[in-house]
Amino acid sequence: MSRKVVITGMGWITPLGHDVLTVWDALLKGQCGMGAVERFDARSFRTNFASQVKGFNLKNFMPAGDAESHADATMSSKFALAAARQAVRQAGLDKSGSFNPRRFGIYLGAGEGAMDFANYSASHLAGWNEQTRRVEGKPFAQAALQRLTVPCETEQEPNLTVSHVAWDLGIRGPASNCMTACAASTQAIGEALELIRRGDADVMLAGGAHSMIHPLGMTGFIRLTAMSQRRDDPQTAARPFDATRDGFVMGEGAAMVVLESEDHAKARGATPLAEVAGYGSTADAFRITDIAPEHRGAQESIKAALRQAGVDPREPGAGGRSSVHYFCAHGTGTKENDKLETAAVKAVFGPLAPSVPFSSVKSMLGHLIQAAGAAGAIVCVQAIRTGWVPPTINLHHPDPLCDLDHVPNVARDLNPVGGVRVCLNNSAGFGGQNDTICIRAV
Repeated sequence: MSRKVVITGMGWITPLGHDVLTVWDALLKGQCGMGAVERFDARSFRTNFASQVKGFNLKNFMPAGDAESHADATMSSKFALAAARQAVRQAGLDKSGSFNPRRFGIYLGAGEGAMDFANYSASHLAGWNEQTRRVEGKPFAQAALQRLTVPCETEQEPNLTVSHVAWDLGIRGPASNCMTACAASTQAIGEALELIRRGDADVMLAGGAHSMIHPLGMTGFIRLTAMSQRRDDPQTAARPFDATRDGFVMGEGAAMVVLESEDHAKARGATPLAEVAGYGSTADAFRITDIAPEHRGAQESIKAALRQAGVDPREPGAGGRSSVHYFCAHGTGTKENDKLETAAVKAVFGPLAPSVPFSSVKSMLGHLIQAAGAAGAIVCVQAIRTGWVPPTINLHHPDPLCDLDHVPNVARDLNPVGGVRVCLNNSAGFGGQNDTICIRAV
């Protein structure tokens, strides 16, 4: 039996659109999803802008009755449901009897639901004792019982997104969720790959969903000084690899892919879009927020993915090109991430590093946090299918320490030089998590 694992379906909900082709077209045109925060009053925040999903309605992706059954779901879970429906539809798994539900699993990197911030804060204020300068438990509890609701509190549990999607699609196989921060959905795809390889499932839905565009989420990253503060021009605030970069722009959304063994896909007549050929995962074991010097963890993650795929990063391909034709960078736009990720790629690819197009779609989408890695995987599949690679926009003052081919400002057609056959997608998360997947043409 073949152990090859292929992607047969994709779907995403992003600030640039709600389907694969619309978003891909926007990325190749260098469009940007950033603007003033509309979800809450952020005028007093140092960062008062974000990259928000616009015009979304779950009823556009499923019958009204089905959508109503998920009425209490968080916005990020609704994004996940819509992206999952797209992916299984493209894979042909929405047809009755097209899969064994006990052999169909789900692995997500999905974030916690948004806190009911107004009522949570009001409950604390109700319990505040000015004389003792502390929150008293009894008045807090009384206010919380009146203000907080069971559905809203329950939906903050990180397993609920997996549950909503599994309920909706009838998935009864292996079910997992990881919260390795910004690396989560790349890890989810990698772990789903391994579940299929070892025979625990025939099909896996993998990806991520997240929204942190709420007061608590925005405040946390502002206090970490990780987000851009270019309030005067949000459209140019995300500047990965640029010398003037000052942090990332918060985004939101969901991205899902259907993985299945090649044998299973062929048996049911599905069309493989690409192969997931390798996966690497490492920990820095350094600090909670800081990246290890020289990005050694990322180097080992990239090497592991390439090793599994049987790709030598230092062996030239046709025309002297690298054997990797596109690298979808983590590329957050923070000072540390961009220079150390560039250094990691140079260490792995050596003299061939400058020949690898290495761009960041976070310059256009913003940082989708736990959904970012799966969005990058879809970008890689689309690059393979079309031969085009998306740009890093707002890159006008290259940082001397970020001196690779970051595809500045304009998308590039690689068809004249042989197209795109092998891609890498890289993710890194707070706590020192590094995950990389290698995606290859079939």
